[in-house]
Amino acid sequence: MKIIGIDPGLRVTGFGVIEQNGQHLSYLASGVIKTPNADLPQRLGTIFDGIAVLLGQHTPMQAAIEKVFVNVNPQSTLLLGQARGAAICALVAGGMPVYEYTALQLKKAVVGHGRASKEQVQQMVARLLRLNSLPGTDAADALGVAICHAHSGSALNTLGNLAPALMQKGYRMRRGRLVG
Repeated sequence: MKIIGIDPGLRVTGFGVIEQNGQHLSYLASGVIKTPNADLPQRLGTIFDGIAVLLGQHTPMQAAIEKVFVNVNPQSTLLLGQARGAAICALVAGGMPVYEYTALQLKKAVVGHGRASKEQVQQMVARLLRLNSLPGTDAADALGVAICHAHSGSALNTLGNLAPALMQKGYRMRRGRLVG
């Protein structure tokens, strides 16, 4: 199964494509979509169009995107959210199921702890995917979110498949616990 990971940004949006065969992960592609120094609508259009092209080139089956964190500067957070929205719209328009992960989840899945540096993420992504060189930071984050999904996505799918059967048997979730 091919997975595309997206690290959204208004100036630079990172992308990474991996293939998962069981527990084995293979690198397919990575890079960045750079937006022009232009007005906001043109930048968002560049992100949307760039992701649409990537979907056509690589035909992934699932997409994972990093969630926005609240920044010190509310204006920066709003702009980043708009770039993320353009990326999500492109993925959904391309027919992708989209899964979202926080930077903490990404770092835990790739490095093993949530306070990892960008350099640690780069190094572990290169090791996990057996790359000859380090990817750029934005591409490494995108590959990291794809790896995070590959590691947790199968568990989410299993739970999602079990839920209807459990509900038919009369089980329900109450305050985070399964009760019958």
